[in-house]
Amino acid sequence: MQQNMSYSMTEGVFQTIVIKNVIVVILCIIINYINGTLVHIFFRHEFFKENPRYILFIHLVLNDMIQLTLAALLHVISYISSQINVSFCCFLLMIAIFTTLNTPVNLAGMAIERYISICNPLHHSQICTVSRTYILIGIIWTMAAISILPDLFVLLATEPKEFFLSATYCGRDTVFYHDFMKMKRDVSHALCLSLVWFILAFSYFKILFAAKAVSADAKKAHNTILLHGAQLLMCMFTYLGPPLQAAVKYVPPRTMQDLRFASYLLIHILPRFLSPILYGLRDQSFRKYLKIYLLCNVKVTFLSKQVTTLKCSTSPKVNPSL
Repeated sequence: MQQNMSYSMTEGVFQTIVIKNVIVVILCIIINYINGTLVHIFFRHEFFKENPRYILFIHLVLNDMIQLTLAALLHVISYISSQINVSFCCFLLMIAIFTTLNTPVNLAGMAIERYISICNPLHHSQICTVSRTYILIGIIWTMAAISILPDLFVLLATEPKEFFLSATYCGRDTVFYHDFMKMKRDVSHALCLSLVWFILAFSYFKILFAAKAVSADAKKAHNTILLHGAQLLMCMFTYLGPPLQAAVKYVPPRTMQDLRFASYLLIHILPRFLSPILYGLRDQSFRKYLKIYLLCNVKVTFLSKQVTTLKCSTSPKVNPSL
């Protein structure tokens, strides 16, 4: 009886693990498909590539795609093997940290562009140029590099070669485990988020006052800044990951796994899911092309199934006696 009970418990745990990973992979595929369609639309039409607003938006979408793919990969790997090679883990973590730090700064850049567009429309074309937009994207990646690369250099200088050849649980606190690294991370996150919140608040109130006297475009930009704030609030959930991980240690193991999975969906999946909805579907230009591409894909799939069915129904029958 004990063997049967242990077997049924093991089978139940295995089924739960499979269901969780299937949910994560399906959500990752759906979100990346929508985001990939937006990227395809952007590069197919020159109108989008000449607008700084859409350049920053598509950079945010590409950033979300990379971050979501890595988050899903690390989630699946954590269930397949609890420990992986430290060097490979460092490579994955560096990309994940880069993309995580890029998101709030990119949102701040989008808010500034909306502020200039509404409050200084005559100078918008001179200030917000395509070349300056790409320079801003380079600055965003440089700021992320300045934040995390020193930790990697310290790790390379202080740890022996055997450390990078060993295996560990792939997490930022387990690899970059020094106390001063954690303190620097918390301080840099606080400074970055404070600056971004200040920019969003400044842009919001400036556009809010402009919306009372100007046009409907100002009111729409005012709503866009609100959406930036909502997404930034969801991005802040990422920085609540370590405290949440520490808090769930004091609950039963089964409940702890469920809480970790729920926090994973809230921190990594939900913000990436809302980006295409908040921006891509709200924008009239993107929405128009997105409908066209999605309808074309559905029609092509439907027609291909019809052609396959027609071929099967009209294929010549073979005489079994021959």
